[in-house]
Amino acid sequence: MEPQYTKKQGQYLAFIHYYTKLNGCPPAETDMQRYFRVTPPTVHQMVVTLHERGLISREPGQPRTIKVLLPRDQLPDLE
Repeated sequence: MEPQYTKKQGQYLAFIHYYTKLNGCPPAETDMQRYFRVTPPTVHQMVVTLHERGLISREPGQPRTIKVLLPRDQLPDLE
């Protein structure tokens, strides 16, 4: 079965999953910015895209509310 996301989107999903598992709370956009070495608008646009595609849930305006909606076996390994 083909994943319903691009390779880059899959890396963001994997990062959110593992960060949440290791830290007990979802990452902030600044955590993703640091890890992927991208600008704040780039991270925000990715979060918006993942949310629009139904891959994550989030509470706009609330920090650390991102949740991956796919089971672990549908996520790629984090590179």
